[in-house]
Amino acid sequence: MKDACACIRRARSLWDAHRNAACRAERAKAIALYEALTPDERERVPDVLRVWLRYRSEKYFGDHTTPPGGAPRAR
Repeated sequence: MKDACACIRRARSLWDAHRNAACRAERAKAIALYEALTPDERERVPDVLRVWLRYRSEKYFGDHTTPPGGAPRAR
């Protein structure tokens, strides 16, 4: 659980620093660690971190967004 929380915090700090590529990679690690937790352990993750990981970051990194290096811009 400690590793998952630390990973989420690192992803948030990278997001705040506008380092989106690094944030995306760190967020992927955080989700993998979070998914490996038991339901009881997930409840012990602070709400602020859970909300960022599940909802706020999904807005920017979800499947509905264009991936890095996606479609070229029209000129």
